[in-house]
Amino acid sequence: MAGHPMREHEVYSRLRAPPSSRIILRLDGRGFHRLTESLDFERPYDEAFRDLMVGTCQDIMDEFSPTLIYTFSDEINVLLDSVPFAGRVEKLDSVFAGFASSSFTMSALEAGFSPVKPVSFDCRVIPISSDLVPEYFRSRQDESWRNCLNSYAYWTLRREVGARSAARKLHGLKHDSLHELLFERGVNISRVPAWQRRGVGIYRVPHTVTGYNPLRDEEVSAVRMRVKVDLELPLFTEEFFEGLMK
Repeated sequence: MAGHPMREHEVYSRLRAPPSSRIILRLDGRGFHRLTESLDFERPYDEAFRDLMVGTCQDIMDEFSPTLIYTFSDEINVLLDSVPFAGRVEKLDSVFAGFASSSFTMSALEAGFSPVKPVSFDCRVIPISSDLVPEYFRSRQDESWRNCLNSYAYWTLRREVGARSAARKLHGLKHDSLHELLFERGVNISRVPAWQRRGVGIYRVPHTVTGYNPLRDEEVSAVRMRVKVDLELPLFTEEFFEGLMK
């Protein structure tokens, strides 16, 4: 295609992420409300669906070695360590969205689920300075908490009064009112599993391995990095990211 006159119509092929910035990719499931409904997942949260999302994240980690992946609901945030494809936005968007879609589909089929329609993710590229990375992920973790609170309130009420009435009753309610509504119905939202409130982190941590050196006839140890799936993710802090990005 090089030198072909039609190449000038590929108007986005030269668009690249700034080389001096960190890159975050945000992937969102397309039409996942209908997907989870068709596969009869539990509401508001289902461990089987969580595991499919985490499996997709692990495949991304294995393929692209990012610094951190953070997921909640049908959203995946990928903090890249190095930028592939020379930072070409067109390639980043298409490859990561396609890879996530394929990974999720394969995992779903292996787990015995049969999506009635093709599964797809969209992807956006977010160039960001290193000092703003913690703030970005804190904002997504805040969204995870809002999603948790609203989802529990909606599905708890929906079981009582139906979908339309539940949406109408919840319209305009503040967080305190949602807490009270749930508490009156036996749900202490602060005690639901941490992964539902704070999301799931996938990142590498050091661990020590031991072995035997036959030449020296002694036990030896070394530090290796392994992938951790953190279902008890803490609140994101500056210190958390200092450890990851050093």
